[in-house]
Amino acid sequence: MIIAFEGIDGAGKNTLVTALEAELIAREIPVARLAFPRYETSVHAQLAAAALHGEMGDLVDSVHGMATMFALDRAEVAAELAGFDEDGYVVLLDRWVASNAAYSAARLSQDAVTGTGEATGEDREGPVSGEVVAWVEDLEFAQLGVPFPDLQVLVDVPDSVTARRVASRAEQDTDREVDAYEADGGLQARTLAAYRALAAAHWNSPWIVLDNSGDRSALDGQLTELADAVEETVAGAPAED
Repeated sequence: MIIAFEGIDGAGKNTLVTALEAELIAREIPVARLAFPRYETSVHAQLAAAALHGEMGDLVDSVHGMATMFALDRAEVAAELAGFDEDGYVVLLDRWVASNAAYSAARLSQDAVTGTGEATGEDREGPVSGEVVAWVEDLEFAQLGVPFPDLQVLVDVPDSVTARRVASRAEQDTDREVDAYEADGGLQARTLAAYRALAAAHWNSPWIVLDNSGDRSALDGQLTELADAVEETVAGAPAED
């Protein structure tokens, strides 16, 4: 089972992935976890990071070029993730393909979803993707063969709140510079809108939305419900030969 956590910069994805991971481990459910972009290990992610900090000429200006760098980062581990999934692990991802779709749509000021109908990818029924979202969909799922998630979780936080979190994080970690995407408040707002559209349309999988802007006790309750659902799904899965 592959679960992808999505949200704009500063939404708190890492914190919630950590909390769910701990809950699943406590229930003796095998868990694998990855966060994207993999800046420490992927040359494609490292090139994207360099571009976001003004070190790669005009690469950062190319929406399709940047999206391709991030897509190739995911493609590097596609077979590994599929193996974990086949072996019965719950795979928790901090960002997946929807991140590329949402940010690309936001950068081009395009609608992420344009209506209803049949989506691309494995003949799944669903929304009609916007132009660049459909391009990302084809690039990653069809051409590069990255696995579809079984569930996507939007960590929904107002962009005004996430901006304060990003600034605070940069102040606390002086070695970490705010990149071009994080510094662009308008981009973050448009990306959040794109994410909400993808979630509402259940783009390429079921989605749930977690509000991480206020009541932590309510959020903890939602995480427990999610862990319950995961445990039930794992228990009902056929045993591997």
